[in-house]
Amino acid sequence: MGRKLNAELWDKMHYLFRDFNDRMVHLELHYDFEIDVDALKTVLICFLEKAPVLHSRFVDNHVSPYWEVMPYKIDDVIKVYHPENVREETDNFLTQYIPPESPLQIQVGVFFYEGKTALCMVENHMCMDGGDFKYFLNEFCNAYSKLVTEKKAPVSLREGTRSYDSVYSDFSKTQEKMARNLYKNVCAKDTHRFPLTKPDNKDKSFIARRKLTEDTFTKLKEAGKNRGATINDLLLTAYFFSLYELADYRKNESVTISCAIDLRRHMKDNSDQGITNHTAFMQCNIPQRGEDIFETLRYVVNSSNKYKKDKFMGLYGLPLLKLGYRLLPHSASEEIIKIGYSNPLLAMSNIGILDHKALSLCENEPIDGYMTGAVKYKPYVLLSATSMRKEITMSMCVKGNEEDKKTVERFFDLFEENIEKLTK
Repeated sequence: MGRKLNAELWDKMHYLFRDFNDRMVHLELHYDFEIDVDALKTVLICFLEKAPVLHSRFVDNHVSPYWEVMPYKIDDVIKVYHPENVREETDNFLTQYIPPESPLQIQVGVFFYEGKTALCMVENHMCMDGGDFKYFLNEFCNAYSKLVTEKKAPVSLREGTRSYDSVYSDFSKTQEKMARNLYKNVCAKDTHRFPLTKPDNKDKSFIARRKLTEDTFTKLKEAGKNRGATINDLLLTAYFFSLYELADYRKNESVTISCAIDLRRHMKDNSDQGITNHTAFMQCNIPQRGEDIFETLRYVVNSSNKYKKDKFMGLYGLPLLKLGYRLLPHSASEEIIKIGYSNPLLAMSNIGILDHKALSLCENEPIDGYMTGAVKYKPYVLLSATSMRKEITMSMCVKGNEEDKKTVERFFDLFEENIEKLTK
């Protein structure tokens, strides 16, 4: 038997999410040159040794699950393609599913086309969230560049604890005691749905996305400045306003969208930690649609600001989850947690900026790219956002059919129209 690693709290929670989504995080970057695959393999080998959870299998023994570190071959991690249709083949790669019991929790695809390279990665959210995946990528690209240009060994990836407890490390003793007693359950209770068809065995995973231009980004920033709103508030507002029309909600209905929060906001230094998860959700609620989109924006800003004023933002319910997993065998804990946990039907994750300079390979900056969250199973949906060079990519990963694709594309049409309203 291989070396064992602890199954941390968020590992177990994302394992629980198997009924709601495929738990994969997806990345696509395009470069205007052909990547050195051998150098890529060398860097990845070094990084996998620094982060053994990425070449481990999850063992659910129903009592106390754990990760078992597994041997692997680098050619099972990195695959090289020469596609005829880049978009189609990268999407096929990105929508693959990695089972938790697989000996590898990450897959890398290198797609060569027209003298360019599309670099795609899929990793299990049980191992790391978008925040640490961005860190992983920045260090990965830096290590590649140093290896190729300076022949330096790629050893820069952080190592250390993956425990959720780290979120308390910079609190005073009094604050930590308060935070560790926040047993309040803050799960979403809203029953509003995205208008998708019923689940079917023939459904297939797909990624839909739209890009907001640099000009639109500039206008969004100015609009936010004028109205006391963040860009995230504006994106959320367009999300809300589009849903009311798409799903034909009544104007006076209250709707909630769950928004991902990076809990690293509570940590001053995470240099002693391994790659892991530190993401929770806050509930953005509006009492009604609003007479126009700007009234909806005011509702969103009010709801967001209420959470931002709370110094324990995102930490509610963590002690309850910890207690649930500690008192009973894992299989029983899951059943108890399912009773109290309500997975959000509508969610948004603003993953943030993909730093094009940090993602450079030997001074070759990516010419395009985005990251997106898990493929959701109907009726659940997640809208993801990333930005690069002030261009915002909005994406939604769904397991559905052709009718669902049309519905998601219609949503993005409405979303763009509402973004235009907000920026006028």
